[in-house]
Amino acid sequence: MRRTLCLLSTAIALSTPGPGQAQDGKQFVSDFIDANQVSYAETALEIWNLAEIGFQEFVSSGLLQDHLTEAGFDIETGVAGMPTAFIASFGSGQPVIGILAEFDALPGINQAAVPDRELIEGKAAGHACGHHLFGMGSAAAAIAVKAWMREVDLGGTIRVYGTPAEEGGSGKVYMARDGLFDDADVVITWHAGDRNDASPDTNLAIKSAKFRFHGVSAHAGTAPDRGRSALDGVEAMNMMANMMREHVPQETRIHYVITSGGSAPNVVPDFAEVYYYVRNPSPDIVAEVFDRLVATAAGAALGTGTTMEHEVVGGSFNRLPNVALSRVMDANLRSVGGIHYTPFEQAFASGIQETLGSAARPLGTVEEIEPFEMHQSFASSDNGDVSWVTPMAHLRTATWVPGTPAHSWQAVAAGGMSIGTKGMIVAAKTLARTALDILSDPSIVTEARAEFGERRGEDFRYVPLIGDRDPPLDYRAGSGPGGE
Repeated sequence: MRRTLCLLSTAIALSTPGPGQAQDGKQFVSDFIDANQVSYAETALEIWNLAEIGFQEFVSSGLLQDHLTEAGFDIETGVAGMPTAFIASFGSGQPVIGILAEFDALPGINQAAVPDRELIEGKAAGHACGHHLFGMGSAAAAIAVKAWMREVDLGGTIRVYGTPAEEGGSGKVYMARDGLFDDADVVITWHAGDRNDASPDTNLAIKSAKFRFHGVSAHAGTAPDRGRSALDGVEAMNMMANMMREHVPQETRIHYVITSGGSAPNVVPDFAEVYYYVRNPSPDIVAEVFDRLVATAAGAALGTGTTMEHEVVGGSFNRLPNVALSRVMDANLRSVGGIHYTPFEQAFASGIQETLGSAARPLGTVEEIEPFEMHQSFASSDNGDVSWVTPMAHLRTATWVPGTPAHSWQAVAAGGMSIGTKGMIVAAKTLARTALDILSDPSIVTEARAEFGERRGEDFRYVPLIGDRDPPLDYRAGSGPGGE
C-alpha cells in the first residue's frame, strides 16, 4: 500500500506543472485565444444569425463540435437522449474539469445588430441571453487548455458539455440525471451579462408545466348549454393560482402564459392550454407549491365540466455556490481584465443606453471587475442541478451594454456585434486560466469539494424536479424559427 501511494505521489509530481510553468501556461492560453479570436467570433455570430431554439440547435451544436473535433477532442453526440447534446473530451486521468456550453436562442424576440429597435423580417427568435457567445467562448477555452496540455504533456481531462435547451427545456438536468457529471471533479462555466463578475451566487429553483384542458365545442350563440369551455378551465385555474399567491412563501414567484385559448368567440373552445413556471430559492418549496398548482388545475376542471392533464416541461435546482472555486475564477478574471470600447463601440453603446432610461450604468464599468461578494439572483438555470452533483463556479462578462437586461432586444443587438464577442474572449481567457490553476494545484479541487460536501449536507440525495420523464424534444413545437 505504501509503495502504491509513493508511486502515485511521484506520478502526480511529474504530471503537475510548477508555479512558473503554470504562469507560462496562462500567457500561452491567452495568446492562443487572441490568435484565433477572429474564427471564434465568426462562429459565434453565425450561431447568433441562426438563432435555433431549444432542442432544435442542430447546426449551432454542429459548429461547436466542428471546432472541437478539429482541435483533437473526442466527441460523443446525442447524450442523455438529446440529439443536440454532446460531450467533447481531451486527455486522461484526474482532475476532470468540465466546461459548460450552451447554444439555444429564445423564441418570440428578434433584433438586428443596431442600437435602435429594428426587427429582422421573417425571423422570430433571437439570442437575447447570449448563448451563442456562451457556447463558442467555452469551446475556445477548452481548445486553448488542450493546446497547452499537449505542449507540456500535462495530465488531466478537459471536457466540454454541449448543453441544449437551457431556456425552459432543462437540458443539463437530463445530463445530471444520467450521471454525466458524476466523475467530474469540478465544473466551470460563464454567462453573458452587462458586467464582469465572478462572485459566488445562488438563484431560484424552478418547475414548469403545460396544463391542457379539454371541453366540448358548441355554437356559443345558439347552443352554449351544449358546450363546455376549455378556456373556462384555464381561466378558472389562473384565478385560483392568483388567489394562491397570498398564501405561499413570499420568495415564491408564479407566472404563466395562455398558449392556446380558442380561435373564434362564437365557438366554445374544446381545447385550451396554459404554461406555468413556479420559482423559489428552495427546490422543496417549489415542489410543494407546484403540487398545489396541480390541485387548482384539477379543481378548475371539475368546476367547469372539463378534463385536464399536465405535462412537466422543465425543472431545476437553485445554484449551489462554491466560494473556494469562485475565488480562483475571480483572481483569473482580474488578471484578464475587462473590455475597452472602440469609438464605434462607444457610439453603439451610447445609442443603446438612450433606450435603457434609468437602468443604464456608466459605460466605463465594462473595464472594471465587480467586487467579490455573495449574490442572490432571481433568475433560474438548469446549471443549478450541475452545482448539486459536482462543485461549480461561474462568471459573467460584459457582452452587453451596461444596464441591459437579459431577454431584451438590446441584448440581442450587442450580442450580434463586437461588443458581444469582446466579452466572450474575456470569458474564454478566464475559463482557460482557471482550468490551468485547477490542473496545476490539487488543493483547489480538495477545498472546493470539501465546501461542496458541507453545503449539500451528508444526507443529500439528488432527486431531479423533472422526475423520470424523457427530454421534451417537442416543447418548442409550433415555434418554427421562434415565437411560441
